[in-house]
Amino acid sequence: MPVFDRFKLTGRRALITGGSRGLGLEMARALGEAGAQVIISGSNEEHLLKACEELHSANVHVTSIQADLSKPEEAERLCDTVLRDHAPIDILINNVGGRRINTPTEDLPLEDWQRILDLNLTQAFILTKRIGGAMIPRKWGRIINIASINALWPGKAMRGRSYETSKGALIMFTKAVAADWAAHGITVNAIAPGPFMTDANKRWIGERPEFEGEVATSIPMGRWGRPDEIGPLALYLASEASSFMTGSVLILDGGKLLW
Repeated sequence: MPVFDRFKLTGRRALITGGSRGLGLEMARALGEAGAQVIISGSNEEHLLKACEELHSANVHVTSIQADLSKPEEAERLCDTVLRDHAPIDILINNVGGRRINTPTEDLPLEDWQRILDLNLTQAFILTKRIGGAMIPRKWGRIINIASINALWPGKAMRGRSYETSKGALIMFTKAVAADWAAHGITVNAIAPGPFMTDANKRWIGERPEFEGEVATSIPMGRWGRPDEIGPLALYLASEASSFMTGSVLILDGGKLLW
């Protein structure tokens, strides 16, 4: 097979959670441009509509489903809808997640701890179990979990530590399921992004403008990542090009962890 053909996703169907903005939107765009039919989920209907308009204008075949995956019951509902109306799913990108709080551990309420774990970890388990599990009889599938460099390195400015804990667990979940499902032709890998200029980080910068420069100077490349820079890596992991890679964690951080 010619090398560029290994990256084509014609005839494949992909589900990307948190696909209405930022990294999720750019991964949806990359897979769609490679020929995949794309389903994006998100909690905000307005953002989903805007994302669909943007992807349609790029000739991407896209459908959206609203779901708040910080709630396990919503993750189950999303799976019900996808398996009923959009099966089969060949590629699952568990992208949704976030920190949303900055409370020191000693002050962190249990309900906030649990909410962040559900947002970053529990929903990925539910979708992997149900959407990924449905790949087993077909003997082909790609699962990509979006972790973080904070799964490997506790951020100095962070508090509460629920984010790092959940992302670290997501990496081990990736490796364990990869080992279990390799015999079924399903690869399971993770991407660990560093600082990217997403809408969420723009909000943090809006509250503390000096944060942008502080982070940029701590990265060997001297800048934040652009969201579109994750798309080609997601395409590689979603395609036949990565057929011998599973259980891997690919760091995409401009060299942040080198210093």
